[in-house]
Parts: sequence; structure tokens; C-alpha cells
Amino acid sequence: MFKGGQTLLKAVSRCVGRSNAVKLKRFNNVPKNQFNTASAMADKFKLPTRYGTGEKSVWVEYIQLALDHKPKANLGQGFPNFYPPDHITNALAAAATSKNPLLNQYTRGFGHPRLVNSLAKLYSPLVCQNLNPQTQILVTIGAYEALYTAILGHVDRGDEVIVIEPYFDCYEFMITRAGGTAKYIPLKPVPDPNCGNNLTSANWKLDMQHLESLFNCCTKMIILNTPHNPTGKVFTMEEMQVIACLCQKFNVICLADEVYEWLVFEPKQHVKMATFPGMWERTLTIGSAGKMFSVTGWKTGWLYGPANLIYNCTVVHQNCVYTCLTPIQEAIASTIEYELARFNTPECYLRSLSKELVPKRDYLANALKESGFIPHIPDSGYFMMADWSKLADKIDLSKEKDEYADYRFTKKFAKETSVLTLPPSAFFSKKSKKLGENFARFCFIKQDENLATAAKQMKDWFCSKKLKS
Repeated sequence: MFKGGQTLLKAVSRCVGRSNAVKLKRFNNVPKNQFNTASAMADKFKLPTRYGTGEKSVWVEYIQLALDHKPKANLGQGFPNFYPPDHITNALAAAATSKNPLLNQYTRGFGHPRLVNSLAKLYSPLVCQNLNPQTQILVTIGAYEALYTAILGHVDRGDEVIVIEPYFDCYEFMITRAGGTAKYIPLKPVPDPNCGNNLTSANWKLDMQHLESLFNCCTKMIILNTPHNPTGKVFTMEEMQVIACLCQKFNVICLADEVYEWLVFEPKQHVKMATFPGMWERTLTIGSAGKMFSVTGWKTGWLYGPANLIYNCTVVHQNCVYTCLTPIQEAIASTIEYELARFNTPECYLRSLSKELVPKRDYLANALKESGFIPHIPDSGYFMMADWSKLADKIDLSKEKDEYADYRFTKKFAKETSVLTLPPSAFFSKKSKKLGENFARFCFIKQDENLATAAKQMKDWFCSKKLKS
């Protein structure tokens, strides 16, 4: 091998002149424009077809909108703009500066030992199972990667995946990349004559007959997001029972996206799909430290479920991410242990955060009503869908060129009020986008002063519109 290397070195040396430039005489007969034209390079180096045309996501587009217009109140993106409790950030500082040098090095690929043990202690009683932390839990780079490993680890060419709309926009992309086909069924806002304009997320209904018609021998998976983003709907026991029965009848996996599990407002209660009879064996459940502890930037999530399903997810994980951040996993484990020690007390953050969000939710709902919207009060999470259709005659959208009305409205609304929100049609399939066009999505997990600023900006705008009309 060494001798061969010397021969190659001599051959290269003979091709190098005094200027150290390699002479490429052997390639003189190649047409000059065969490889170096812009069109040839663009064709060969284009984005692979499996990624479509590389369309911008709503997140990219509206982050740029925020940078361009610098809104006084950004209620678009779903993250807190306040500090988590001190014991959470102190846990990360302690992990990063620990006397144990290994806490800043690679850890176990499928989950830091202390974290998977803590997760097993937290979730075992909640799902009525004795979770094996080594084989039934996988730690991921956020719930996003948990979705990725679950979908790529189970969906194959020709498989169908049932998706309830509106949905987190990455669902569709991941299903398609796995070779599957998404089959959509929308939640639809159903008016209640007894409620008037006092609508809630419970008014978003699923057509159970339509749902049953989607199940067949090709159905591999259904993605159930409850508590639901962006409507805030908490699926009822009756709805979940129907889904559970259909999963068993057609031998289907339920991917339970439960990242908002700790953000359910009384008197509603979150029920885990994995606890229904016959469902543990076919349910993968997703959780999120970001949503649990208000640290979305820590990007740590997890999956738990039966060992055979988790195994498939680990195969995907080990070949794309392999391992997650050690000090952050250590900090999350420490925080879970701290909260478990006070789990049945009002001070437990897993219980207190939802109570802290109720006044924020109600304040924003009132501000929206005073500004001409019809808010749908969420039973969970930290987003609110608000119908803006009664404002259509008060805002000129003619100069906004987007295809969908909610994009045009949210962009013009941001420019006129300096309040940024998001267009919900981004979370519907093309066929169902009209269901989201009359709404805007507002985030209320913000500091009180930010909500007050948004309320003032919207009310001033609405009053000025009324004076002109």
C-alpha cells in the first residue's frame, strides 16, 4: 500500500510545474462547455426530487416577516418569552460545570441513562406499564425527531397514514419521504346554537363515518395529536375509543403526539391512547421537554412504547442523529426527579403551568373579541384560533398576493397593527385549506406586558377602522 502511494506521488509530481499548478493536458479533448456551464451544473446539483421543489415552510416565511417588520407583539411563534423556573436552568448549569467530565461528552445513543430512568419513573404509572428504560424509551432531538424516527421507522412504500387536520406541517413531508401516502380527515368547526359566539376548541369535530372509511388493509398508521395544535382540542373518550377500535380492527399503529399533555385546562383531562385496552402493543407516544418545562430551545423529546416498535425507531435514530446532548439530558433528568418529588403538590411545574396559562388565555380572548374577532377558546396548549371574517370589510387585502386569504390577512394585519400571528391554512392539506382561511392563530404563552401590547395595538386599530366606516 505504501509503495503504491509513492508511485502515485511521483506521477502527480511529474504533472506539477514550477508554479505548482496541476497540468490537465489529458482533458484537452473534453468539450469546454460539457461540465462547466451553469445549466449543466444546475441540473446535476439540483435538489433531489424526494424533497419536492424546496418550498418555504410557514415558519421560514413568517420569521422573515418578523425580521422585516419588527412587530411590537409577536404572537406567531409558539414559544415562551419568559424564563423557566430557576431550578430548571440551574440544573443545566450544574450539569455543564459538573466535576464529572463525562457529562460534557457523548452519552448512550438511545438516551442518557439517568434521563431514560427518570422518564420510566414518570410515565410507568401514567400508562399502567412497567416501562423498561433500555428498550421501551428513545430520547430524540426534540419531538420533531421523535416523529421522524417513528414515521421513517414504520412507514414503507405503499403504506397509508391517516392524518387529522389541522396538523403539524412536517407530518406530510415525513410520510412522503418514507414512501407512504397521507390520507387526510379534517376537524371542522361546528357552530353550537346554544353557545352563540362563545365557541371553544370542543366545537372542532371529527366526522367518525369519514374516519372509518379511511381505514383499510393499506393503513399502517394514524397520527393522533391530542391535546391538539393549533385548535387546543382535547379529544374525548368517545372519540379516542372509536380510533382505538379502528386501529385494532385494521391492525394499525397509533402515533400519539402528546407534547401538550401537561397543558390541559380544567375541567378537561388528557387521556393517553396507550392506556386503552389493546392499544399499548400498537401505540408510540411522543413527549417533549420543551413543552413540559418551557425550554423549547433545548430541543429534547422522546418516544415510549412496546420494545418492538421502539427498536424500529432506534434504527433510524442511530443512522441520522445517533445521540443527543449529554448535559441537557442530564439537566432534564434532574428536573424530572425534582418534579416527581413534589408531583402531587400545587407547586409541581407539571401542574402549575397550565393554571398560569388560563388568565393569559382569557385575557387574549377578551382582547380579540374587543377587536372584532371570534376566538375559539382552547381547552389545552397555548394557541388560540380566532375567526377574522367579520373584519373582512375593514382591511384591504388587495395588495397582498398570497393564494390563501389567511396569509393575506395575517400579513396585512401585521403591517397595520404591528401584531404578528400565523395563517392556519398552512396546517391543512390543499383540499382542506379553505377550512383555515377565515382564522388566524395566536400564541398566548407570552409575558403579560406583551399580551397587553398586542391588546392595545389591536384595539386601537379596530377603533380607527370603526371611525372610518
